[in-house]
Amino acid sequence: MAGLFAGFLVLLYERGRQRAFDNLRESERVLKERTALLQSREELLKIFVKHVPAAVAMLDRDMGYLQVSDRWCVDFSLDSSQVPGRSHYEIFPDLPDRWKQLHRRALDGETLRAEEDRWDREGGTTWLRWEMRPWQNLDGMPGGILIFSEDITRRRQIEESLSEIPRKLIEAQEQERTRIGRELHDDIGQRLAMLAIELQKMHEDRLILPKVRSRMGELQKQTVEIAADIQSLSHELHSAKLQYLGITGAMRGFCREFGEQQKVEINFQTHDVPSPVPPDTALCFFRVLQEALHNSAKHSGVRHFEVRLWGTSDEICLTIRDSGVGFDREGAKTSRGLGLISMEERVKLVKGTLSIDSQPKRGTTIHARVPLGSDSDSMRATG
Repeated sequence: MAGLFAGFLVLLYERGRQRAFDNLRESERVLKERTALLQSREELLKIFVKHVPAAVAMLDRDMGYLQVSDRWCVDFSLDSSQVPGRSHYEIFPDLPDRWKQLHRRALDGETLRAEEDRWDREGGTTWLRWEMRPWQNLDGMPGGILIFSEDITRRRQIEESLSEIPRKLIEAQEQERTRIGRELHDDIGQRLAMLAIELQKMHEDRLILPKVRSRMGELQKQTVEIAADIQSLSHELHSAKLQYLGITGAMRGFCREFGEQQKVEINFQTHDVPSPVPPDTALCFFRVLQEALHNSAKHSGVRHFEVRLWGTSDEICLTIRDSGVGFDREGAKTSRGLGLISMEERVKLVKGTLSIDSQPKRGTTIHARVPLGSDSDSMRATG
């Protein structure tokens, strides 16, 4: 009886042992299959990275290179045969610390991207568009990261060059305004003044027939009026008052002269204007005021306008308002020349904003605002 029991125990032991052995072999088989699958997936991913027509790098959890695309090597001037196995930080020792922090976030499972990112290097500034995303093991954990990169430095250089065109055009326009304004004032204006004096002398000469003298008086009066118009145009083209009196004095003077010339009423108000206003901002606002008042006087159908210039703790503002017929803004851009576009470009160049609120038969309000420099500690003055 004891022998039978012992035999039964031995049989159970052998069966358990066989079952454990079978389970171990099955586990080894599954592990081999998963390992092969993982290796296959990694190999496929490496093949994809190698041949994709973009700048792509595949890195492990220690930021070591597993594979790179040909485009990656071209963009960063690398030899593809010398990259795998090396550290990302060894190849690029000048990487910003903020990028290293992003790498750690990507290794923790995040997908990150930037449309434009600046990289200041010894050889110059490089602009990149990039994306980082983790690649996963079979257990779903990140095995490393993929970095997709596009060098957009050339595009940025072109954009910066194009962005300088409006500034250069406006600078050239101001230089030409100054030249023409001075020529009108110093040459044509003076010659008209001399002509008016000679006509006045002839008008007062008693030896000339009365009818001729009367005609001379009329011509002398017309000459004086033309000279005054020339002087006004000269001041519009190049306002010395802006330089010597500042923005408040120059604007007040222009509103007064413009009102007298156009036979309109301009209510000019100002308060809390910083002193001094940066020259670029002052010139910008002065030109916006000129353009806006000319447009309003010509198109609004009213003879009363409001102009307000003021400052806050961090910006300076200008508003020109009328209660006239108004206009369709988009239509005005195409039908009224470059006036509105010029105002917008001028304000944009001093990092400001221009808003135009206008509807047919509801008047027009033009509002410009420009931020003051952070280092500005100018005193406030009431205009």
